[in-house]
Amino acid sequence: MTTTIELPLAGPGGEPVDLWRTLNSHGFAELAPTRLDERARVLEVTLRVRGGRPRRVRIRRGPRGRAAVDILGPKAGARVRDDVANGVRHVLRLDQDLSGFYVKARDDPGLAWATAGAGRMLQSATVFEDVVKTVCTTNCAWSATVRMVNALVEHLGDPALGGDGPLSNAFPAPDRMAAAPEGFYRDVVRAGYRGAYLIALARSIADGALDLEALATTGPDELPDADLEQRLLAIPGVGPYAAAHIMMTMGRSSRLILDSWTRPKYARLMGKKTVGDAQIRRRFSRYGDHAGLAFWLFVTRDWVE
Repeated sequence: MTTTIELPLAGPGGEPVDLWRTLNSHGFAELAPTRLDERARVLEVTLRVRGGRPRRVRIRRGPRGRAAVDILGPKAGARVRDDVANGVRHVLRLDQDLSGFYVKARDDPGLAWATAGAGRMLQSATVFEDVVKTVCTTNCAWSATVRMVNALVEHLGDPALGGDGPLSNAFPAPDRMAAAPEGFYRDVVRAGYRGAYLIALARSIADGALDLEALATTGPDELPDADLEQRLLAIPGVGPYAAAHIMMTMGRSSRLILDSWTRPKYARLMGKKTVGDAQIRRRFSRYGDHAGLAFWLFVTRDWVE
């Protein structure tokens, strides 16, 4: 049995939301427990709900400019429907106002296309999940990232109602990861040096020393981007690239994600062999707090087209 709810696709500034571009906004759509079906243009994700097992959810295009959200498994009651609706709004960043970014992008030949609704960066159900996944992307091939994240979800995640196997389990909670022995990270996850970072991160959250979720709900007036970046850089395993990526999933996109993929991709698009970081930053400096978002959209335009 499937329970379907609908959500309007519009930002708080009245701006449009391109659902497919949001679902396919970055590679984390391919990491468990999220699964992207590019042919059907559907995203599946597992969300936790109050007082019950996690629920497997399917997000797809609905009628009349709305998103259709299928809650898989047993019929969902009112509380589950509310929790899933709030969870999907969070994952799709429907509360993010991009109208100011669109005003600037309209006059940019390389980014005017984005004003049709691009720019929302898919985020995980928790900041913790995004931080763990980002740490698992550092200094390794994408296939290794997939292996590490899949192992965490398969062996430590809670099974979901409506799920179709261990990779649809909910992402493991910090206390589950903190309790796992070092040998699990070494032999099962095969995280290498990252294992120590993941254990330290999970333990710091489980014992209350670090509150990652509070960072996402604190606005830039109270916690400016520079201060947020420094707090993220203090986390073991998080460097400038990882901090920029985590910030973007939190809706803070002033930092550019400059790594071994984005740098050469930008150079190719500009018809050059290499382009320096300073030159890249100058190109997108007009976007201010949205400079990193503008850069990311520029280098990933062909993902959807």
